[in-house]
Amino acid sequence: MRFAPPTTVILRESGESSTPRLLRIPLASLEYWIARSSRAMTVRLWRACSLFSSRVVLILALFLALAFPALADVAVPQLTGRVVDQTGTLSSGDIAALSQKLRDFETRKGSQIAVLIIPTTQPETIEQFSIRVAEAWKIGRKKVDDGAILVVAKNDRHLRIEVGYGLEGALTDVTSRRIIDEVITPKFRTGDFAGGIADGADRMIRVINGEPLPVPSPSVNFGNLDDLGPLFIVTLFASLGVGGFFRAALGRLLGSLVTGGIIAALSWLILGSLALALALGALGFVIGFIADLFSAMAPGTTSSRRGSWSSGSSSGGWSSGSSSSDSGSFSGGGGSFGGGGASGSW
Repeated sequence: MRFAPPTTVILRESGESSTPRLLRIPLASLEYWIARSSRAMTVRLWRACSLFSSRVVLILALFLALAFPALADVAVPQLTGRVVDQTGTLSSGDIAALSQKLRDFETRKGSQIAVLIIPTTQPETIEQFSIRVAEAWKIGRKKVDDGAILVVAKNDRHLRIEVGYGLEGALTDVTSRRIIDEVITPKFRTGDFAGGIADGADRMIRVINGEPLPVPSPSVNFGNLDDLGPLFIVTLFASLGVGGFFRAALGRLLGSLVTGGIIAALSWLILGSLALALALGALGFVIGFIADLFSAMAPGTTSSRRGSWSSGSSSGGWSSGSSSSDSGSFSGGGGSFGGGGASGSW
């Protein structure tokens, strides 16, 4: 028995009579028509989505293009004098007095010191921006490299002393940090920016002239919390590395005591906090003594202790009118910088 192909029945009104007639359409043709309509709708939908996506991408690209200049690095200001203030923090009298002091120092000593005050260094760190300033200004004499720059980012509440190669023996990283912490930032915290900058520049001049800093007075403060993390790491490695040399030469107990004493002295110089220095020294003693004790208890093992100290600083627009009393007569002498100095905040 043969079966007729599947069909669907729809009602259709005839033009000749009001009596509806049945119209038989093959099911395969109906499925083809549905599939074709579906593909056409899919194509139209895909084109609409593609057009919408391209417009969104274009809008985002325009937005990023407009926003990008705001993220650009701050332009290095032009060196118009020994004191360049782009924030209006210093009065004309302050600038004149400070510029005269720096001019007299250069005439007498030959070394150059410059001061730069800007609103911000963002998106760069003050270390990255300061080294760009040093490379552009070239403060200090060529091949003598005896220049230094005091950079203050007022809105960021950060400052840095950037030191040329030739002054790194006198204006060391530790000395620069002490000038920032003990001389400059205490006055910054009270709003006396002119006094802090003037006293800081004066102390830099005296140190370069050979005058040592006074011995840090004992204190019970806990230093700058930003320094604690790096100091704990240095304490750990010093106790295990450098301490191993002293323990091998002096014995476990005496060597650990010497190591702890060195760590305490260095911490005191860096932080100016006797309490924290003693705590880090005691921690270094305990770590070294216990580590050496465990290594001695381990059977059939030999230990080689090597330690190394390394120090250094990380280094690498806003442009408005600058204030200076040198009237464009001052310029750098071709000095070079390598990232020496120190940074701080208030």
